[in-house]
Amino acid sequence: MGISLGGSKLGTLAEVNVVPLIDILLVLLIIFMAVCPQIEYGLPADLPQPAISEAPRPPDVIVVEVFGDGTLRINQDAVEWQDLQARLREIFKMRASRAAFLRGDSAIEFGAIARAIDVMRGSGITTVGLMTTELENVR
Repeated sequence: MGISLGGSKLGTLAEVNVVPLIDILLVLLIIFMAVCPQIEYGLPADLPQPAISEAPRPPDVIVVEVFGDGTLRINQDAVEWQDLQARLREIFKMRASRAAFLRGDSAIEFGAIARAIDVMRGSGITTVGLMTTELENVR
């Protein structure tokens, strides 16, 4: 801090001498620039390595189709009525999501749809969605 006496006209003039403050600031800046790159940020993480041979992944959406002639399909694979429950249990054995869709032919009676829903619920599927032609046209 400096004081300048400027004679009778100006009076006393007080100014802050900022040069020592700038010197201290530059020294602190150099210290932080030298220390900060040595500080580690974040948590250590081990990234998963890809498997050597990946098995084909099953489709996420399971669609059970009931046709007018009484045949069944699970995602385009033909299944008999007596094998439907065992096949669905096998599919949903390792899945966290217990949801599937049911699509019926337009010429089928509701009794066959109800039977398929009962078999699906009996195999452990908690949510059964009914697919309509409007839903198929959205895709």
